[in-house]
Amino acid sequence: MTKAEKQKLWETRVAEYRASGQSAKAWCAAHNVTPRQLWYWLRKFKESSPAGSTRWLPVELSKQSPSDQGDSLLLKIGQACIEVKPGFDPALLSQVVRVLVSLC
Repeated sequence: MTKAEKQKLWETRVAEYRASGQSAKAWCAAHNVTPRQLWYWLRKFKESSPAGSTRWLPVELSKQSPSDQGDSLLLKIGQACIEVKPGFDPALLSQVVRVLVSLC
């Protein structure tokens, strides 16, 4: 298999994984791929993307009364929901969001 063929194969696999909604472990088991291979190609495609490329994610706003919401913020990334309360660790939130965005 040529380098170009291998890259095209993995582009297809990565797209299928992202669209599947499955965990990396489950998707890899179903497709006879090691998680290490998948993470390698996910990283490779992320690094090779154009520097100025932007990926827009949908944002849903819902009306809530201030008493329902309290002092927290609810983030939805893909199927994941994160509730952010006062005193949160910004570095941890940043890491979690980066991982979720890369998986969604």
